[in-house]
Amino acid sequence: MPMNGMKAFAMALAVLLVGSLVPLGLAEANGEANDTEAYTGVLDNATREALIAERLVENLQKLSRFAEDKIEGLKDKLPENSTILTHYNMAEEYKERAVEEYNAGDYYNSILDSLTAMHHYRVALSAIREAGEKVQDARERLRMGIERTTEYFRFVEKTIKMAENQGIDVSNLTALYNETKAAYKAVLDDLKAGDYEKAKEDYEVAEEKKALLDEELRKVREQLAYANADKIVRDFLDKGEKGIEIVEKAIEAGEENGQNVTELQEKLDAFSEVYEQVKALADEGKWEEALSVMNDNRETIGDFHRAVNFVLRKARERELDEKMKNLRGFLKEMNDRIQKDGKALQGLRRRGVDTRRAELGLRVAVEELRMGIHFLGKKKPADARAHFAIALESLHRVEEFILAHS
Repeated sequence: MPMNGMKAFAMALAVLLVGSLVPLGLAEANGEANDTEAYTGVLDNATREALIAERLVENLQKLSRFAEDKIEGLKDKLPENSTILTHYNMAEEYKERAVEEYNAGDYYNSILDSLTAMHHYRVALSAIREAGEKVQDARERLRMGIERTTEYFRFVEKTIKMAENQGIDVSNLTALYNETKAAYKAVLDDLKAGDYEKAKEDYEVAEEKKALLDEELRKVREQLAYANADKIVRDFLDKGEKGIEIVEKAIEAGEENGQNVTELQEKLDAFSEVYEQVKALADEGKWEEALSVMNDNRETIGDFHRAVNFVLRKARERELDEKMKNLRGFLKEMNDRIQKDGKALQGLRRRGVDTRRAELGLRVAVEELRMGIHFLGKKKPADARAHFAIALESLHRVEEFILAHS
């Protein structure tokens, strides 16, 4: 706010405060007289200004102590040009001036500078509150990101056991797994201790270790692949057939809507060619040769499956947009599905089915739904929608698992 505007704003507040200091009984006792006559002989202008200035200085001192408690501990962590420090320092300057002016009997300027100081204190405190909310949201996302590694670590553990059973050397993989798991645990410990800055630093270290673990995991998985070539090829053909069907329908729908589907068609054609080669070798029982064709065409296969995921994601987004038109109904539906899926997984577990992965997916859905509701409460619909999309996707996968094992 420009300084002239600030002074005008301060004077308007001062006028309001003048009225608030006139005792109600005095005003009522003189109700039949005009306003000027009612105040004559009660409080002259100088006395009113002195009372206003005194009250403002008292409140200003309280606000200053409150702001100091909130800001002093943050000073070393904030850049010199931060909004918080800029307004806090200006508030301190105006406060000192207001106190000096009051002590010198310059009540008019003390009033103006007190109100200006209060404005800057409140801007600084508001910035702290907003920053705190952003940090809390970032902490929550960091914590949830770490918790999602639970499924990843189970996958690594399963790979280690499978490879050991096949006689594959997993010493490097095991060592990297233990180091990476410990690194992520350190981040969680930092968050529990309330040290967010250290948590961010340790998270970077954990991510670097995970990158090394990913590379070693890929090598071991490749060795396992050739030891289980028949199962992998069959799985590829099954998923490939479903993927082809999904993309063909998407292309057909796109053409009907006048969309350009050339790129999607090219990816389908390239994948179909690889698919037919693998299928021909599989029909002859040449599993390792079929797997080699898959390895030689990883990029083509990857591009196609990314296209499939894109098509499915867009379908989920359309589904979510439609459901969110009735938000209350959507949340009730999600809650009902979560309850129903939880009971279904309990039944499968009693039958001896390994439901751990699906149970983790269900927990992810619950947590993402909770986060979506959290952001709705903060009036951040875009953030809420992003979490709802993850919740919906996780729930779809859980329900596919239930259907496949029922």
